[in-house]
Amino acid sequence: MKNVNQYIDTLPVEIQKIAQEIRRIIKNEAPDCIESISYGMPAYKTFGKPLVYFAVYKNHIGLYATPSGHEQFSNELSKYKQGKGSVQFPLHSPIPFDLIQKIVAFRVKENNDKFKK
Repeated sequence: MKNVNQYIDTLPVEIQKIAQEIRRIIKNEAPDCIESISYGMPAYKTFGKPLVYFAVYKNHIGLYATPSGHEQFSNELSKYKQGKGSVQFPLHSPIPFDLIQKIVAFRVKENNDKFKK
């Protein structure tokens, strides 16, 4: 997998729309981010530092916004299965795009505050 377009193109059509929307949200919130494939999934960096990753699995979408991104939204994320720095949004339920947008915006501000010279 060379790039995010290829990654998304391999997904079932109905899931491609979800992945495209997550990608759009990330690029909207972080227009200067660098997009790549890392750990086999779409990865986004600002200032050369990880911002967020996402991945599509058989039954869910995984969002990886580092532990801080998940701690900040622990109440909103409490109904979803989580790991340290990850959350799973089941594909059989509506994807909370507004929450994803808030998490990404938080991570953008966090990276800006930490790494912007």
